[in-house]
Amino acid sequence: MTDQYVPKLIKPDSEWREQLSQMEYHVLRQSGTERPFTGEYTDTEDEGVYECRGCGAELFRSHEKFHSHCGWPSFFAPLAEDRVRYIEDRSLPGRPRVEVRCANCDGHLGHVFEGEGYETPTDLRYCINSVALNLRRS
Repeated sequence: MTDQYVPKLIKPDSEWREQLSQMEYHVLRQSGTERPFTGEYTDTEDEGVYECRGCGAELFRSHEKFHSHCGWPSFFAPLAEDRVRYIEDRSLPGRPRVEVRCANCDGHLGHVFEGEGYETPTDLRYCINSVALNLRRS
């Protein structure tokens, strides 16, 4: 976890509001969450690279996506560790989590969970909001 983090891409709030839809803004800039099983990429199996909808940074590959049936797109690893950053999230009493953010623009993506019994190479589940992503199909 980083204490003195400064995003590479910095924009005034007014620009983010202009660029993003209301739901995109709510998730990416206010750490919101889309409703489960409603996201565009929840069941997508197309090949490509998932980019941050806020800044276009490449975050995840389709090869790391799996069906966790949790209601949101799930990945077992980011494209590279320097593409995301992690923040301790204690917003839910009694349930500490790890928030995942875009390392480039600091947009909220979702959370990462460890040891939930998923048979993945990393034993991790990155639970990511579809609205925070764009899929660039290959």
